[in-house]
Amino acid sequence: MGDESASKVEALLNPKSVAILGARENPMDWTARIFANYQRFEFEGSVWPVNPRFDEIWGVPCYADLSDLPAVPDKLVVMRAAASVGGILREAAALGTRSATVYAAGYSELGTEEGKALENELRQVIEETGLAVCGPNCLGSMSARGRSLCLPDDRIRELVRGPVAMVGQSGTTTPGIGRTLIDRGIDVGYIVTSGNEVGLTTADYINYFVDDPDVRLIFCLIEAVRRPQDFLAACRRARDAGKPVVALKMGVSEGGRQAALAHTGSMAGAVEAFDAVAGDAGVIRVDSGDAAIDLIELLMNAGLPETNNVGVLVYSGGVRGLSLDAADRHGVPLPDFAPETAAKFREILGESLRVTNPLDAAGFMNQKLESILEMVTAIQNDPNIGTILFQEDLPPSEGINDANKRRTKRVLDTMKGFQEHFLNKGGKPIGLISPASADLTEFSRTARKQFPQIPVLSEPNRAFKALRAAFNYRDRIRDAEQNQEQVERAPSEIIESVLTDTSIKEPFALSEPDSKKLLVSYGLNLPREGFAKTAEEAAKIADDIGYPVVVKGVAAALTHKSDAGAVMLGLTSNDEVERACNDISKNVAEYDSSVNLEGWLVAQSTGEGLELVVGIQRDPEMGPVVMFGLGGVWLELIKDVSFASPGLNRARADRMINETRAGRLIDGYRGDGPYDRDAVIEALVAVGQMAADNSETIESLDINPFVALSHGEGAVALDALAVLGRGI
Repeated sequence: MGDESASKVEALLNPKSVAILGARENPMDWTARIFANYQRFEFEGSVWPVNPRFDEIWGVPCYADLSDLPAVPDKLVVMRAAASVGGILREAAALGTRSATVYAAGYSELGTEEGKALENELRQVIEETGLAVCGPNCLGSMSARGRSLCLPDDRIRELVRGPVAMVGQSGTTTPGIGRTLIDRGIDVGYIVTSGNEVGLTTADYINYFVDDPDVRLIFCLIEAVRRPQDFLAACRRARDAGKPVVALKMGVSEGGRQAALAHTGSMAGAVEAFDAVAGDAGVIRVDSGDAAIDLIELLMNAGLPETNNVGVLVYSGGVRGLSLDAADRHGVPLPDFAPETAAKFREILGESLRVTNPLDAAGFMNQKLESILEMVTAIQNDPNIGTILFQEDLPPSEGINDANKRRTKRVLDTMKGFQEHFLNKGGKPIGLISPASADLTEFSRTARKQFPQIPVLSEPNRAFKALRAAFNYRDRIRDAEQNQEQVERAPSEIIESVLTDTSIKEPFALSEPDSKKLLVSYGLNLPREGFAKTAEEAAKIADDIGYPVVVKGVAAALTHKSDAGAVMLGLTSNDEVERACNDISKNVAEYDSSVNLEGWLVAQSTGEGLELVVGIQRDPEMGPVVMFGLGGVWLELIKDVSFASPGLNRARADRMINETRAGRLIDGYRGDGPYDRDAVIEALVAVGQMAADNSETIESLDINPFVALSHGEGAVALDALAVLGRGI
């Protein structure tokens, strides 16, 4: 990361002194609570309250203005109205202050012109002064390394330089998830509530966390992505450093997008685009706080499983059934245990035992620890299994009677045995599951701290959901390691020429022939075809191509040809071609009299093939995204599509195909096919390169249908519509 960005985040999170502006006497006021937190955690620098109404507050001197302080404050806690913030920051920067956290709301999140103007003013002040600013519209931050807690939160009991770092645009939700992680025994070293991110953004914080050796995982709560390319670059740095980025992304529904707009003043993009582009950069998106906690629990305590196969050992038929359902729901394989494993189970639990996976071994509750360890040893040695789930509840207390105490000892001895016999020696991951999720008590929290390699994964659905997310992340990491991403080349000369020759500022569509010229320049194949300005010329082109042919009306404004009656199929003579041209002219005039028909495209009819769709769509957050799926009428009917980031390689293109039903059809299904998968992969790579080269100018590209012919015969683009813009 850049030295300037790193130093700004360092100044914000680990200041040498702090001034609290807008100090209030009320102990429930945010300023009083923040001051109390600095005292409670023995912040090493000075903390000065500032308010001209008081000479003393909270038992310490209070100062009228920044200029009255004994020394220049390194950081400001700005608890003042939005309209006054710009002037305060200018004054502080002139004195030599390095950073500020701005808590005030009233900016672009209001959706008013006044709020937008205040935010623009604040942005200008930040750019001019170079201050490191968190917010506005935030709740502060926590840095265990700096002993700095400027969150108005007295529920955080200790500051520990833990392996998890958090940044979120929601001021309440982010610390709430952080507290839950801490309650579950996972130490959190940083919590940043970033608000509207007018100054520092999520990308800056991620980059800083990547460079901190204490941090092993980064959590983000994202309402809308600021500076998307910087964000993606930061996530790739985290991925390459072996630090997963877990993101809880708001705005996955229309209502969620509206909520994100109201909260941070940004336009949230489509979740499919985020999953494709950010996912390829190494981000693991989760859909709830619980899902984030479960995944962090798994990754922090067990790491990434090597294989997908899971073996489950339970003592409840109910948990066995729940596990089967959850594994199926989330696509986690539960293979049969190897014969040697099954034989060991029968030796311990009885020859009549029916061995299945999950194994409902009710009798193992009464077995000695040595027998349990023998069973788990068998699974550890089983080549069919990569991860082990073991049903056990952490005891909430030492026990209130002898039976409780014996059970508590048995559970803790079992976990100790797992740790010493398997996990300390690099064995397969072992996670605990239980019938339902439960909070940890002080006793169970302390107990599980002794076993940092054993994730407590709650009930089966949450456990298998976390496993599936980890598997997907592992596979994407491997893809990134094995395949270099394509690099952006020079923009298309065709696009540059079109934009140079037009004065249109808004996005505009190219005609089908011009759209296809763009495809050909990237190596995509077309059927034999030609453009005619008269019906007679169209008939001659048809004679040259050979029958049957297709005739389509051509006009840049004619984006839905079929709806306008501008497509005629299966024409077998020049008379039919001329008649088709005339019919198309009449149909288009009746459909929309403002459309100026430029002529007709005469194309060779293709043989039998599979209709697909390949395209590009610009997302308001993530930029261009490559799309693939079933085309023709199937696109609207079942929306069987997948997405990937620009510049995808062949391996990623192949995975795109496999993520859709189209993948099964391409390989042959019920007598149809197989079709030319290699040709489809080549086309996806070409379109991905086009998206990377022209990321600022292609608004959308729709190749539908894109027909995959029989295996070895290639694939052709039958129709195409490109929409260009100027990146504004």
